[in-house]
Amino acid sequence: MSGLIKEKGEKGRLHIDSGFKGESLVSKAFLEQTVKHEYFRMHPEINIVKIGGQSIIDRGKKAVFPILDALIEAKEKYKMILMTGGGTRARHVYEIGVDMGMPPGVLSKLGDKVSWQNAEMLSVLLAKHGGVKIGHGDNLEQLTMFCQQGYLPITYGIPPYGYFEHPAEIGSIPPHRTDCGAFLLAENIGARSLIYLKDEKGLYSQDPKKVKKTRELKFFDKISAQELMDLDLDDLIIERPILTLLQRAKSITEFQIIDALHHPDYILAALEGKHVGTIIYKE
Repeated sequence: MSGLIKEKGEKGRLHIDSGFKGESLVSKAFLEQTVKHEYFRMHPEINIVKIGGQSIIDRGKKAVFPILDALIEAKEKYKMILMTGGGTRARHVYEIGVDMGMPPGVLSKLGDKVSWQNAEMLSVLLAKHGGVKIGHGDNLEQLTMFCQQGYLPITYGIPPYGYFEHPAEIGSIPPHRTDCGAFLLAENIGARSLIYLKDEKGLYSQDPKKVKKTRELKFFDKISAQELMDLDLDDLIIERPILTLLQRAKSITEFQIIDALHHPDYILAALEGKHVGTIIYKE
């Protein structure tokens, strides 16, 4: 427990007496002491729903409108914040940036503009139903207020690392994109659930779009993040760093990936806690 201590003498200075005083904050033994059995959850009733850019939004009206209808229905029962992916346009700007030798931090700055555009479009489409676009600043602390007043907050998924983006383990593409942004927000606000809306049933051993013979595919109904890391699959339906983040998470213990493109009704089912896709969980 920290407190104030005063130096000897009439004009002695005040100091903070803290158990962290003099610590480097990198000692493993010291960091073990900071682990808590329970962490404060700022928004435990809010569900994070990540809408895929390439898998959903890029497909236009036919794909987006049924999903919006399902979200409008679900909004009457559940508090949500929608987060948008970047999609094909982000991939295009990444390709140009990579060709010019841009580092991951610059590519991150470029890619977030596309996710921002998608959030803007959804906020316009949902305006009469309470859709409101918010940023990554103080608005996030007011999520409960937005939800209680009937709004449906929408923000862009890419985390605000910008020039502070981590170096990529392989290649140049920013490792923390919109899937990671959704996870990090869910974890740090202590969200009720995290649901990824995609165009596939869930996680397969290979990308179904690239494999002609379905017998070569294995579907994962439920799998731990550690098992998935050990499998070291060449491709994943979510961004790879999420697996490490989940294993380190303090609030989020699992998330679900669902096929909202072909089954918009799965959104409400997933919010109700039903298993309708792939669940990836923390061991």
